[in-house]
Amino acid sequence: MSLSNATPPGRRIAWPARVSWLLLTLLCLGVAAYSARYLVSPPKTPAQALGNPMGVPWLVVHIAGAVTALVVGSLQFLPALRRGAGPPHRWIGRVYVAGCLVGGTGGLVLTPGSFAGPIASVGFGGLAILWIVTTGLGWRAAVQGRFVDHRRWMIRSWALTLAALTLRLYLPLVMVFGLPFLPWYRAIAFLCWVPNLIAAEIWLRRRKAAGTPSVLDRQR
Repeated sequence: MSLSNATPPGRRIAWPARVSWLLLTLLCLGVAAYSARYLVSPPKTPAQALGNPMGVPWLVVHIAGAVTALVVGSLQFLPALRRGAGPPHRWIGRVYVAGCLVGGTGGLVLTPGSFAGPIASVGFGGLAILWIVTTGLGWRAAVQGRFVDHRRWMIRSWALTLAALTLRLYLPLVMVFGLPFLPWYRAIAFLCWVPNLIAAEIWLRRRKAAGTPSVLDRQR
């Protein structure tokens, strides 16, 4: 899996990009640490699992996969791990793919029991399905040696993985502004991932139209 690749000799990544990557990594690690509390103290009943009747044990399965994907995906931004398609990149990529597939499967099982009703179920269900599909297509492209396609699919996968982050950025805003929680939670079931995916697609299309590969698109 390749969320990024090495910078060519003689060319350095601009410091704003480095700061952005560092901030993103810290946010991902923070969300992962916060979510991991369910792994340390797993819910025993559906009421403890956010009131979801499917929450035991699937909430733990979902969080375990999502936390793994967040942490491992963030590590892919370290320059030493972005060089080439061999180890450690290859093994980190495999762990990332496993985390996405496990997290997506757990999330898909959970969606019918969302306390916010069918609208939220559709939103989170769509996220789970697309997360599994984009990651699977990225993995298949790598196995087939189609590394440009591989990176493009994995950028989409990472945009969906970041739904775990954007979800937790939106929720406090609902409370800060005193907005009605339930209708906004239903909206966030879509807002946490649709804009991410649109942004990733726009970025990919602009790079393709420009005809000049970015750091993310260069082959080893």
